[in-house]
Amino acid sequence: MIQKIGKKVIGLVLLVLALIVYVIQQIPRESAVNMSAVNAKLQEQPVQEPYGSVYEVFVYSYEDTDGDGIGDLNGITEKLDYIHDLGFRGLWLMPVCPSPTYHKYDVADYMSIDPQYGTMEDFQRLVQEAHSRDMKVILDLVLNHTSVQHPWFTKAAEYMRSLPAGQEPDPAVCPYAEYYRFSRNMQGGYAKLEDSDWYYEARFWEGMPDLNLDNEAVRKEIAEIMKFWIDKGTDGFRLDAVTSYYTGNHEKNIQFLSWVKKTAVSFNPDCYIVCEGWENRNTYAQYYASGVDSMFDFSFADVSGVITSTLLGRYKARDFGNAQESEWQLYQSYGSQAVNAPFYTNHDMGRSAGYYAADDGSKTKLAQAMNLLMSGNVFLYYGEEIGMKGAGKDENKRAPMYWTQDPDAEGMTQGPPGMDEVAMKFAPLDEQLKDPYSIVNYVKEVMRIRNAFPVIACGRTWVHQDLTTDSVCMIMKEDGVHEPAAIIYNISDQVQTVDLSSTEFHALRGVLTVNEDAVTFSNDILTLPAWGCAVLTEQE
Repeated sequence: MIQKIGKKVIGLVLLVLALIVYVIQQIPRESAVNMSAVNAKLQEQPVQEPYGSVYEVFVYSYEDTDGDGIGDLNGITEKLDYIHDLGFRGLWLMPVCPSPTYHKYDVADYMSIDPQYGTMEDFQRLVQEAHSRDMKVILDLVLNHTSVQHPWFTKAAEYMRSLPAGQEPDPAVCPYAEYYRFSRNMQGGYAKLEDSDWYYEARFWEGMPDLNLDNEAVRKEIAEIMKFWIDKGTDGFRLDAVTSYYTGNHEKNIQFLSWVKKTAVSFNPDCYIVCEGWENRNTYAQYYASGVDSMFDFSFADVSGVITSTLLGRYKARDFGNAQESEWQLYQSYGSQAVNAPFYTNHDMGRSAGYYAADDGSKTKLAQAMNLLMSGNVFLYYGEEIGMKGAGKDENKRAPMYWTQDPDAEGMTQGPPGMDEVAMKFAPLDEQLKDPYSIVNYVKEVMRIRNAFPVIACGRTWVHQDLTTDSVCMIMKEDGVHEPAAIIYNISDQVQTVDLSSTEFHALRGVLTVNEDAVTFSNDILTLPAWGCAVLTEQE
């Protein structure tokens, strides 16, 4: 009798266990995933040029290899692996030509390397090493003005001082007098030429005399300058202050840019041109009519831009998405060759870590995803990948790269003369590299995702309005070549869920989280932790 009862109990237990297994199999499996586990499966895919990614470097403050406290070109070469490992496939060098100032935007010789930075051989080695890593090199080219120490200006100034009262300059005697704009009358934007009765145009500063870009001899000089650097291996140019070439005259600026682009591609058909036009979006969008590749996207940048405004609550998540969709349509109206150049900060702006009071790093991180996952050729300013600080005067915005806490460590630079002491908010690079949830490792994950899905860079941008809310933004990317992708942002400090059953996106491919909190995806229900982000495609 006891044996029979025992057999019945065992049978009942087995039956219960079988039922439990069956029930478990029928319950939708919770797919909780962390960032590294999902993203580790991704493989980089080739992207159509010039839809890439570029790392901006102020050479002066980056890496010092000769012990003088000033960064140099060899320092950039030493850090190419670091930049490549971040995920960037292009390098923008701020001006490297000889100049009397630390920032070097007043060029004294367009065809040399400033001795503070090294030699032409150092530059060519940098280009060669970059190319060996499939990285492009873009040079800052300043065409609006020169230094007062440039031979063109010194010769022109000497001649103008020698002219007797009432005598006009004769270009046959001194052609350089027509390289600039001189006047006997003081007017807005002009500076006094010392020891003379003449004035010269200098809109930015008296040490930066404006070039006369209508002068054919000046244009010939510019053509020779571009050819010189292209022959040295330079892949493109960042053009400074393009809306200032002809003050207040956008039409002439655009015409001149058209000439620059045509001239550059005559030397290298793939020469990339990206332009700084610090204006509102509707204004700088007009410059795509020149045929240049890219205009920097100022509407999303800086403390007043769309990204920061969204994270500070001035805009909603849907506003962030709608701004991307509307500008994509705007730029495309000037032709399919228009390639947006998204960026979040640059050397003229306060660093982004200072935008968010009491931020533990969450907003600083998500802001990088919001920038780096935009369509176009995206840019990141050195030090933003570790959340450096710096605001106020320009020197503070160009502080030494925060490699380590020890300012006297090998490779550390002293920073620009007159820079204030800048107290950093987050840890230096060497410490962040040890933390899987640091800002730098977050940026690496963002770039891993971007590089794995070319459609993110190249795709038409539109917003899934039905699933986009005040807190959640769902941005769609499609280009007709690659598999479409959806980027879903949780722009809030609360967990958010998104039901994707009505869409074609059923494969979770990329995840970005600001901490250890996991993303879950089950039965087409996506759950994003605070400040989380996910990338989905139709298939695995």
